[in-house]
This record gives sequence, structure tokens and C-alpha cells, in this order.
Amino acid sequence: MQIGVFSVSDITTDPTNHTTPSEGERIKAWGQIARKVEEIGMDVFAIGEHHNPPFFSSSPTTTLAHVAAQTERIILSTATTLITTNDPVKIAEDFAMLQHLSDGRADLVLGRGNTAPVYPWFGKNIQDSVELTVENVHLLHRLWNEESVTWQGKHRTPLQSFTSTPRPLDDVAPFVWHGSIRTPQVAEIAAYYGDGFFANNIFWPKEHYQQLIGLYRERFEHYGHGRADQAFVGLGGQFYLAKNSQDAVREFRPYFDNAPVYGHGPSLEDFTDQTPLTVGSPQQVIEKTLSFQEYFGDYHRQLFLIDHAGLPLKTVLHQLDLFGEYVLPELRREYAKRKPADHPDSPTHESLLAARQAGIKPAMMKNAAGPADA
Repeated sequence: MQIGVFSVSDITTDPTNHTTPSEGERIKAWGQIARKVEEIGMDVFAIGEHHNPPFFSSSPTTTLAHVAAQTERIILSTATTLITTNDPVKIAEDFAMLQHLSDGRADLVLGRGNTAPVYPWFGKNIQDSVELTVENVHLLHRLWNEESVTWQGKHRTPLQSFTSTPRPLDDVAPFVWHGSIRTPQVAEIAAYYGDGFFANNIFWPKEHYQQLIGLYRERFEHYGHGRADQAFVGLGGQFYLAKNSQDAVREFRPYFDNAPVYGHGPSLEDFTDQTPLTVGSPQQVIEKTLSFQEYFGDYHRQLFLIDHAGLPLKTVLHQLDLFGEYVLPELRREYAKRKPADHPDSPTHESLLAARQAGIKPAMMKNAAGPADA
């Protein structure tokens, strides 16, 4: 199991002291957070892509390349790379470059995004979002897996004998996750290619995501990539920790109540009851996180939203210290105990290369090399 954090890159006023960090402060904070993620033994650092205030992460690969130079072990990923409005040629080149700079510690989550105005900003029509997703994913896979690509589609100019550069490291493309919170077609696309499916289940009740993940697993097996229970599933989560639950609730409540994504909506208590958000003691975070397997089956990646809602950097780093000391070791032990013998390791560059050399599907690898795995 890969365990890590993701950020949506919001710039939010701290409701407890009414201070607002600058864009520069938030951008540079990511380096400190990533170094802390590696220090405490987590596996993945992922950032989102947005092109509008109050968010600032418009160029994830630039940021991740900077983080790669400051770290040695963690996987560098995205919480969303917009497959609808980015040119797949540029995605192919940017992430192959990131692969080389990070020695293979790079993958990505493709998604349609959740900001409607982004489509016209990049010359696209939101009515074409599913068509753009299907067409661009298809081209992206070809660009990484074929040396010379001749291609014609509906939504971009044709390519004639085009070679994307640099080529993927070791001729192994970065592993692709597909992020979705509502679209069955995305689950189908992920299954078709044998890619991963990341269900960022931080807002809606679990029953909704059970349907999407169930569809992805069923179609993953249909397309011959492995059994349904071996499919590559990732989940989101959120936590705020204190040594006792009363302190956690008292400290986090003003941030929750004023958060741009869910403030002034359901109560903190209702939200923690209906979603993966856990505000409480280390044991409560452990128990809530381990319960995800009961609903969604064995899975491969667990990411937590950690630096949002105006939480100051000092608090975020302290939260990670608490997680590393009290929660992470227990999750590691329990995940290792629960892992079926034929459940494939979480995908890494090393495991994908080993599967390719062995001539088998990655989901059919047993105990493949994966330094970030439990």
C-alpha cells in the first residue's frame, strides 16, 4: 500500500488569526511538506492542477521537478492533470521529462477537472469533455508506447510520424491513474487500458464510490488485465489529529466551518460521519482508514488531503509528525497483515519495468519490486 498526501493548492485565510499566505509562500511551502512526507516514511506527494484563484498550482510538473531535487524516495504525482484542456503531446513530454529527472519516481492522475470555465480558457468546449477525455487518453498512451505516431482525431491537429521526446525512462511509461468522482466513462477508460482508478471519495457518501469502483473492477477483469480484486484502486481521505479527540475537534472546527470547499454546509459531525474525514485521535484515524477496505476491497494507494482550509504550514508539518509517529506504523502493519498473497504490489517504475521484462500484466505480478510498498 502506498500512503501519501495530496494538495488542492488553495490559498485560504486562516480563520483563527485572519492572515492569508501569499502565492509565493504557499508554493515554497510545498517543498517543506514534501520533505516532511519523505522524512516520516510516507510514499507519495501529489499536487493538483488549477488555473483560477484561490488556487495556485497551474504547472504541476514544474513544481514536482523542483521537489524531485529535494527528495530521494517518494513518488511524485498529481492529484489531477487535466486531460481535457492540456495537449496530450505536452503531457507526454512533461511527464517523461519528470520521470528522468526523478529517476522514475513519477506518475499522474488524469481527470476532467471540476472548474467549468477552464474549458474556454484553453479553447475547448465543456460539452466535449467526455470526447476530449477519450481521444486525449488514447493519444497519450500511443505517444508513450510508440516511437513514431501518425494520428488524426477530432479535437487537435493531426500528427505525422511524430516522436515524443524525451522517451519514457527505460521505455516504460509513467503509471496513469484516472481520477473521477462521478463519471462512469472514466472508470471504463481506466479499465480498458489497465490503468489505475483513483476515487477521490472525500465529499460524497461511500455508496456512490462503491458503484464507480465496482464498475472499474468488473471492466478491468473483462479486458483481461487481471482479476477484479487485483485492479489498481486509489482512495482519498482527510484527517486532523490531536492526542485526544476533543482537542482535534476544537482546533479544526474553525477551519472546517470556513473552508472554501465545504464550509457553511454540513456540520463537521455530519461530514465526518458521511465521508472519510477523520477529526480525532490517532486511533480514530487508524480505525476509520482501515474501514475503507471493508467498503471498497483491497486497494493500492491511500492519499490524504492535508494542507487546506487555511491551515498554517507549521500546523501541517505538525500533523504529519503526529501521523508519522502514531498512525503510519499501525497502518503499515495492518495493511501488510491483510494483503492477500496474490494481490499485486502498488505500481512503481520498478514493478512496471519488471512486469514488462517478464512479459506479464502488472496486476499479475506477485511480490514485484516496489520500495514504496508495504
